Amino acid sequence: MAEAARRIAALESECQEFRDKWMRAEAETQNVRARAKREVDETRQYAVQKFAKDVVEAAENLRRGLSSLPAAKPDEPDIVTKLRDGFEGVERSFVGLLERNGIVGDDPVGKPFDANLHQAMAEQASSEHPAGTVVQSWSRAWTLNGRLLRPAMVVVAKADTAAPQQVDTTA
Repeated sequence: MAEAARRIAALESECQEFRDKWMRAEAETQNVRARAKREVDETRQYAVQKFAKDVVEAAENLRRGLSSLPAAKPDEPDIVTKLRDGFEGVERSFVGLLERNGIVGDDPVGKPFDANLHQAMAEQASSEHPAGTVVQSWSRAWTLNGRLLRPAMVVVAKADTAAPQQVDTTA
């Protein structure tokens, strides 16, 4: 009888060991499935990244073209007004199409400099803007589903050394 009890205890121990191994294998399988699903979703979401960069370049060129047009004047020919309005409509439609597909442009002028979204091309002394503020943007920051496609090329304000410095005398 004692031999049978030892045998039962050994089998129960072995059964518990196999159960633990099975549970760990199930957990690992679930982790692998979740990781694979996440990678597939990420691949789908960002597979168009190279194409999106090229499309963003086209959007920037359209904006540059519109910016190069002379300012509207009351006595300008009607055809020029219609062309300007038409190109602005095309740009609005194009940018809307990009946004519907997860490509978002952000104009950083007036915002604090963010090294994750902006590339500082120059610094400019300014008494009108706090140091570290974007005062001019040469291009927008573009993201694809929250991931940076292209940083904004910006000019950042720095403290104006010619302006008189205020000294805190309350201390």
